[in-house]
Amino acid sequence: MTRTPAPFPAARLRRLRRTNALRDMVQEHRLGVADLIWPVFVRDGEGVEEPIPSMPGVARRSIDRVVRAAAEAAELGIPAICLFPYTDAALRTEDCTEAWSPDNLTNRAIRAIKAEVPEIAVMTDIALDPYNANGHDGFVVDGEIVNDDTVAALVKMGLAQAEAGADILGPSDMMDGRIGALRTALEAAGHRDVAILSYAAKFASGFYGPFRDAVGAGSRLVGDKKTYQINPANRDEALACVARDLAEGADMVMVKPGMAYLDICRAVKDRFAAPTFAYQVSGEYAMLVAAAQNGWLDGDKVMLESLLAFRRAGCDGVLSYFAPRVAQLLRAG
Repeated sequence: MTRTPAPFPAARLRRLRRTNALRDMVQEHRLGVADLIWPVFVRDGEGVEEPIPSMPGVARRSIDRVVRAAAEAAELGIPAICLFPYTDAALRTEDCTEAWSPDNLTNRAIRAIKAEVPEIAVMTDIALDPYNANGHDGFVVDGEIVNDDTVAALVKMGLAQAEAGADILGPSDMMDGRIGALRTALEAAGHRDVAILSYAAKFASGFYGPFRDAVGAGSRLVGDKKTYQINPANRDEALACVARDLAEGADMVMVKPGMAYLDICRAVKDRFAAPTFAYQVSGEYAMLVAAAQNGWLDGDKVMLESLLAFRRAGCDGVLSYFAPRVAQLLRAG
């Protein structure tokens, strides 16, 4: 309900904007370090931090450097990191068997982080695209991304990650029925405390390009992902996907991308009152960084403003490549 102010001059709305102290007292929404999840890219090797040209300031890290990043995140108060693998080309196959190997990059990184930084929550990605010869999130049969066989593979992938010690599984594939299948399998295997943060409203967006570069899937993608990701024009369909995933056992839900879909974030939170997250995706990150590097925007100011917008739209947290920088700024006051 919106309040109706008294008529001017009894109500001068600028009164409460006059000083820093007054503005701080009446601030409606706040951004905190605990609202952040830091996405991190992992690759093979040792002592490697390989810059990603389309994501200035972001790198693919070898597992030892990912562990170091996890320690940095914990020291800054960031509660969780999310792992995305850059898989060797020789391991990208049409049957995607590397996706559920106990010794794949993600699972080795989980174990290494949990051995050294046990207090930080580790989130993973569940989709076949980093392991798929054709860059899709699911199996491709005669040009069609098949649903049910993909779900069975995703369950194996999720179980392997849970066995490695993941705290949060992030199914990002958008196959029908995968949350229910994954939840059932986790319960049966004794992983009842592993949380699912479902990419419930993931749109077929043009903002993912730099991420696909980062995981090495962009050049391999055959066709597009419109048959399984949501049409950007469809709000009601997105809400139906969220309702389904919550009914199937998702603990938390995500809207992806974020900045162009704040209306969806608000609608999800208002309708379901479930823990709601957004992903400030690679294209959104790259736009802001590029504009700041060219002197067109104040980088720190627009970074913080963009993340506060997610909180104002109802999000409980945000996956953002800005997480370490934001945490440093918030700590400094």
